[in-house]
Order: sequence, then C-alpha cells, then structure tokens
Amino acid sequence: MSIEPIIRFESVGKRFFFTSETPQSVLEMIITFFSRRRRAQRSQDLWAVRDVSFEVLPGEVIGIVGRNGSGKSTLLKLIARILRPNSGRIMIDGRTSALLELGAGFHTDLTGRENIFLNASVLGLSKEEIQERYQDIVEFSELGDFINMPVKHYSSGMFMRLGFSVAIHVDPDILIVDEILAVGDQQFQAKCIDRILDMMKKGTTIIIVSHNLSLIRKLCTRLIWLDKGIPRAIGPTMEVARQYMAYSFGTANKSLTDQAVSQHVKRTGSGDAEITAVRFLNQHEEEQTAFKTGDSMIIEVIYQTHKPIDDPEFGLSIFRDDGVHVASPSNLISGLHTGLLDGAGKIRYHIERLPLLPADYQLTAGIHDGVTNFQYDNLDRAFSFRIIPGGTEELYGLVELPSRWEWDPA
Repeated sequence: MSIEPIIRFESVGKRFFFTSETPQSVLEMIITFFSRRRRAQRSQDLWAVRDVSFEVLPGEVIGIVGRNGSGKSTLLKLIARILRPNSGRIMIDGRTSALLELGAGFHTDLTGRENIFLNASVLGLSKEEIQERYQDIVEFSELGDFINMPVKHYSSGMFMRLGFSVAIHVDPDILIVDEILAVGDQQFQAKCIDRILDMMKKGTTIIIVSHNLSLIRKLCTRLIWLDKGIPRAIGPTMEVARQYMAYSFGTANKSLTDQAVSQHVKRTGSGDAEITAVRFLNQHEEEQTAFKTGDSMIIEVIYQTHKPIDDPEFGLSIFRDDGVHVASPSNLISGLHTGLLDGAGKIRYHIERLPLLPADYQLTAGIHDGVTNFQYDNLDRAFSFRIIPGGTEELYGLVELPSRWEWDPA
C-alpha cells in the first residue's frame, strides 16, 4: 500500500501584479490626466514562483534553498495557505503551523500571553487545549515575566522565541520554518534545532528555508533549489547542496582588494595599535577570498602602532557562518615573539593545508598584551573568506580529517 503525499504541488505559479507610474496624490492624478505627454501606464507581472511541481511524504524534512528573491518565502506562504496560487493546484493534508517573518500573526498591542491564545486559536486549538499547553509554551520561550508585556516592546529575538514556542506546541502535522531561526542567541537556536530533531523523530513533516547550508544538510532529507521562482533542482540533500554551492560559489574565486577596516565594524581597544587591513593570500601570495579544502592560505595582518609596544600578541578567531567557533591561533601560542614594535608593519599566519569544508567564514583579528590581555585593538568578525566546493568530496561537517580507510576481510 503506497503512502499518500501530505503536500502536493502540481504546476503551481504565483503572480504578483503591479502598475508602474501610479499617481501618488490628487495633484499628480490631475497633471497626469491633462498632460499632453501623458503616457499609457505600463502593467507588469512578477511571477514569484512558476511551474513548481513536487510531492512531500509524511515525515519528510524538505529544505528550500536559493538566493534572495528566488521565491522561497512565497513558496512557504503557498504551503501555509497564506497565499493562493494563480495557476496549478496545491493539496495539503494536515494541520499546518508556520513560523515566517518576525511578528507575523502577532497583535502588537496585546501581551505575549494574549498573543499565545490568539495564535494558537488561529492554528486550530480550542481554549481548553491552549490552557493545557500554556505553561509549556511560556517555559520553552524563556520569556518569564515578559510574557505579560505588550509585544510591541519585544526585541526580534523575543518575537522569535514566542513564535517558535507557539508553533511547536500546537502539534502540527506540517511545521514550516523560514529564515527566522537566524535571529536570537545561539543557545536558544540550538534549543530550537533540538526540538526540530525531536519532531522529526515523531514523524512531523518539516519544510525549512535557510541560507545556512550546514543546518540544511544536518536536518533535511531532500532539497528544492529555486532560482528566479523556477525549480532548478529537486533531490537528495547532498546532491542538490553540491550543485547549489558550486553555482553560488562559482564566480567567487577572484582576487579582491585589501579588506580594509569598515567604519561599521565593531571595534574595541585603547587604540595604541591599530589593524589597518587584513589580506587572504594563496600559495603564490596572490590575494583572494575564495579557497578550496586542502589549499594553503596566508592571513596577513597589517598594523600601525601609535606608541612603542613591547612584544604584543596578535590573535585571530575563525568562525563559520552559523557561529561555530573554528580556531583561535596567535603568534605567542606558536612561539613567535616580535619584540618592541614602533610604527607600521605586518604579520602573517600560514595555514599549510586548509581542512575546512565548503562554507562562508568570518575572521576576528586583534592585538593585545600577551600577559595582561589588555586590548590595543580588536575587530570582531570584520573580515571574511569562503571555502568553495572542488577540493574534496566531503561536504557534511566542519573539517576534512587527514585519514585513510582500511578493510580486513578476515
């Protein structure tokens, strides 16, 4: 006996209609009407998604990837029945709980408590069912006394906590999660992911949109890759992720100018010494920001001291785009002492073979006293580089381990 899909899209398209050159006031309407050079208004159709067909079986976890504007959020809203298609047919079988953009479904003048009852009732729970689950919702959200505060005073992270907590406690057959999980602190994000994993084990069907490919690879069984509203690939996670990453990173391996320090970067320290630029160099000492697993890399830190500083410590911290802390090397840890610095100079960190797997990475660079840890300058995640596909067949995880396999048939 075959299993019936819980979600089915058949040649679905969603079109948004808008008119350009629309008068914005009564005066503009009069001028437009009587002008001899009046031009006919041009109508334009924007197809957010077009000719999309796929099926989702109960218990599957489907990821949707694509660049900004590719139609991912529109597709989620079609599944959640917030939007209706202009063409094709959609069949949904089961209760759907959607966690979309921040604040969606909340009444800003109501308290968190009142919004719990409002949201849960819209999602199909009775008053008695909401009362039974109310305490669990509040405890998971960790909002405490803030639950009695009007949500218009909530931060984006508090909105996410409340929205996610309500969404998972209505026992949905289908859970829809947009990029909203990127909001909030790491601890709560990890808590949300753990709950999603629990729901997966219980057979909940999950549709998730995220730019975090590491998360997508961890959670999803299949991927849908949208490009300008049209499915470019639908299939197993690793296969589609490989295609999407190769496409997205394909033009990234170009030399760029020095990553000079932006005025918007979070900078702390006394200013007695400053980092003026950071460069990522290949084995030929050519500058680039895209590397492959296994390549060599030189991180060059260019600095300027404004007074003599004796034997400072130059420290680096590397983070993956999802916040995972990869490493924190420094010159003193490696045994390199600079002695007295007075003026401009540069220091280099050599990585003989990059073990990192494809993803985007951020770099923090700092100068401080190696004994007292007094900061002269620190630039938090101010610089970035990328590991692109092609250096290894491995895509899942953080690093490629130097290793080999051995088989003994005896």
